[in-house]
Amino acid sequence: MTKETLDKILKIVLIVGVFTLPIWMSSPTYLQILILLFFYAYLTTSWNLVGGWAGVLPLGHSAYVGIGAYTSTILFMHYGLSPWIGMLAGGVLAAIVGTIIGIPTLKLRGAYFALATMAFGEGVRVFVENTDKLGPFVLNGPRGICIPLSESFWNFQFMSKVPYYYIILIMLCTALFVTWYMSRIRIGYYLNAGGEEPEAAEALGVNVAKYKVIAMAISCFMTGLAGTFYAQLALYFYPKAILGLDFSFEIAFIALIGGRGTLAGPVLGALILRPVSDFSRIYFSSFLPGLHLVIYGLVLILVMIYQPRGIQEPLNKFYNWILDKATGNIEKKGVKS
Repeated sequence: MTKETLDKILKIVLIVGVFTLPIWMSSPTYLQILILLFFYAYLTTSWNLVGGWAGVLPLGHSAYVGIGAYTSTILFMHYGLSPWIGMLAGGVLAAIVGTIIGIPTLKLRGAYFALATMAFGEGVRVFVENTDKLGPFVLNGPRGICIPLSESFWNFQFMSKVPYYYIILIMLCTALFVTWYMSRIRIGYYLNAGGEEPEAAEALGVNVAKYKVIAMAISCFMTGLAGTFYAQLALYFYPKAILGLDFSFEIAFIALIGGRGTLAGPVLGALILRPVSDFSRIYFSSFLPGLHLVIYGLVLILVMIYQPRGIQEPLNKFYNWILDKATGNIEKKGVKS
């Protein structure tokens, strides 16, 4: 058996296992944990389109999660519009806002862009927290919005966790496919070139700012979809939870630690770091709030020192070593027999 064959077999087993997991895992608690893992993997993959491939550091993506959540919820509660349609509306609105913010800010370099996105994200949070009504729409300020329970597919509400599991899994697979596809077409090459050597790319005729804005719009659209999913999963959200800077930081930290600009990095980062975050929140939040961000920061420092490309690189090497070892042993046994 060759290394490539074993690699394909393991990937097929993984895919089949992930898609059939709810069949043999009946615990709603474990499914909820996996749903949140996939949710953060989806968010970091969406962030990675602009934060990884475009070579910038956006730190205000929670604003687009909030735009998606508030848009679909308001349309559902005020006009009876299905959250499935509201999800698309929220994604489009997030993409429009992201484009408007991206056109001037993506011309900035380094920390200036990061600070600009932080200021935007925090500005959205402060505005929503201090606004009870926006015209005819009720935002409830810091109290947030509680979505009325009305179980049906059309209302994006299910009593079982299984539908949510498959919805976020399909969203994650779609985000990974979009990332993979973009990395193999012209825009992906332009983003890589503009992220690493913008002056050289511009000298060769690449409109770096244009392609970064396109990546920003796609990233914000996908992030806006996540806002609707979170709203319908929790049925309650408030500004500090869904629009807070710590949420934006967590998305960025997971991608940076996992490996920005890679396909597997954000997913690996979420699968490894989210359990650490949940553990610290459960056991230490009462007397050490925000500990998970401190842990992320320490891990980020260590990763930047010893593995600047993220933990996906050593994990990928280890995986290839396992494949080499396994196929080597198999070949030896086949020769002896």
